[in-house]
Amino acid sequence: MSAQHGSGLRAWLSIHDVMPETLERVANIIARSRAHGWPPATLLVVPGRHWNADAIAQLRAWHTDGHALAAHGWFHRARHIRGLRHRLHAALISRDAAEHLALDAAGIARLMQASHDWFVQQDLPSPALYVPPAWALGAVKRSTLRALPFRHIEVTTGVIDTDSGRLEAQPLVGFEADTAWRARALHTWNRGQLALARRTGRTLRVGVHPYDPELALATALDRILADPPHQVPRGVAAMYQASPIH
Repeated sequence: MSAQHGSGLRAWLSIHDVMPETLERVANIIARSRAHGWPPATLLVVPGRHWNADAIAQLRAWHTDGHALAAHGWFHRARHIRGLRHRLHAALISRDAAEHLALDAAGIARLMQASHDWFVQQDLPSPALYVPPAWALGAVKRSTLRALPFRHIEVTTGVIDTDSGRLEAQPLVGFEADTAWRARALHTWNRGQLALARRTGRTLRVGVHPYDPELALATALDRILADPPHQVPRGVAAMYQASPIH
């Protein structure tokens, strides 16, 4: 992966799987990105874990520092594997993380509503952005999304505006490669997504997971973090990430 992505590209940094047990790793990624000049990130919070007052206070402090808080599923674990599509997705991409794929449309809607309501119950800012675990939204209609309290839903191909139902296509790079096969696949995917961002001028989504600095694509992640964007994100990204200061 080229280290020169920042020269002319817009980028939006999200840190996934923000849970009580990952807060130290999330803090380290935040510190590294900010030291390199990245603007505050979007933090994808998993509400259904064992949160205590100190952990919630940390979320509140990060929000005060400018980081946007987004809802990210409920428990980030599928209760079971449901159907062939889910089985293939789990084997190739998500393992047991794609909890939406284990649910029908009504179950997905209930999970998303509960995820939103948790923030309100904890006196945290009401999240406008929802990101399903593994970006796997599942079998839910756009009309159902419109009735939920989120303005935007992020999926693999981009971000859905729930009011209009339209998808804003945005390239995506990730680094969660815990096997050699996944490292090769993600390396190829990332190269293609970077090329797409350069060709189209669309904002590049940079999705980082808490354990990525310890995995096979750690060097590629280092290059991304060391080369912050020099342009303001466009479209939906501009709502969830502050402008870089240069």
